[in-house]
Amino acid sequence: MLELGAELESRDLDKQPLSEKELNDLIGERDYKLFLNPRNELYRERNMARKTPSREEAIRLMSKNANLIKRPVVVRGDQLVLGLDVTAYLKLLK
Repeated sequence: MLELGAELESRDLDKQPLSEKELNDLIGERDYKLFLNPRNELYRERNMARKTPSREEAIRLMSKNANLIKRPVVVRGDQLVLGLDVTAYLKLLK
């Protein structure tokens, strides 16, 4: 995003994990499953692709294991982009 000329406020989730409340607020009405990182070891160990945890369990797990969250998470107002998606970033900047 910086390469696109955007100023960002960043947060290192490894050092400052999101709380369950913050995650719940961030996810809002969105599908929580989109926030799960399928490349994460815990995701694969628990076979979350086939046995998706409940929203509450997923939020609890993501708050304890930041790498379970698909990143980066880019928020502008009520818009949100998960993962590396330059096309979505460009739309977000318009």
